[in-house]
Amino acid sequence: MNASTTVDLNCDMGESFGAWTLGQDAELMPLLTSANVACGFHAGDPSVMRQTVRRALAAGVAIGAHPGLPDLVGFGRRNMDISAEEAFDMTVYQLGALAAVVRAEGGQLHHLKPHGALYNMAATNAALAEAIAEALYKVQPELMLYGLAGSELTKAGEKIGLRTAHEVFADRTYQPNGTLTPRRQPDALITSSEVAIAQVLRMVQGGWVRTQQGTEVAIRADTVCLHGDGAHALEFARQLRTALAGAGVVVQIPGPAPATPSPSGR
Repeated sequence: MNASTTVDLNCDMGESFGAWTLGQDAELMPLLTSANVACGFHAGDPSVMRQTVRRALAAGVAIGAHPGLPDLVGFGRRNMDISAEEAFDMTVYQLGALAAVVRAEGGQLHHLKPHGALYNMAATNAALAEAIAEALYKVQPELMLYGLAGSELTKAGEKIGLRTAHEVFADRTYQPNGTLTPRRQPDALITSSEVAIAQVLRMVQGGWVRTQQGTEVAIRADTVCLHGDGAHALEFARQLRTALAGAGVVVQIPGPAPATPSPSGR
């Protein structure tokens, strides 16, 4: 079992676009320790990226690039038949865009976490996983790579020499092979806060998760993903923080924290 007394809380942020607003970024940010900022392919735009980075820096939250598939209409959650070379190029392009925004605001990037379908594809496809890991390694090898616990992505990161964070999900059900239940299937999402919190505590403190089929699978929980686009996301985040504190689990940024930014002068 991979039990832990510390854990990171991350959330996908900056997923508004133009005139459309998604999520409760301003309210959720203080409850997190790391934020995955959309880089414009599946969501986000230059102004939203900058605003989100500013919020994270003000709250002392670690900033991660959140590259996705080029699919605004499908929010990056639809599989695409891409090659490993395309996955590499997409990752480099989006990482570079957010890195520039973070640097302009006087901050430092902390990690990279793929989004949606790209994330799930890389969890089981070794070639895609290796391409994403290589992209990060060649651009900013000091950053952490967030990936599904025990997946091809975390294996690829560790193999190439990246620091990796094994990620678990509070509101998703699991399959016996450790993958997430596809969203299109029944019971893919956990809608009860009590059930979701119990699952998180089992994964963090016990090092295991109960699958949709009722079996128990060992799991490593370095970071827990909270989805910020749910109707009760803010209340759930507060409840989870309270439950973790009550269980003696310290919520903190994984690995070395980014340096505190100097004033931008604007």
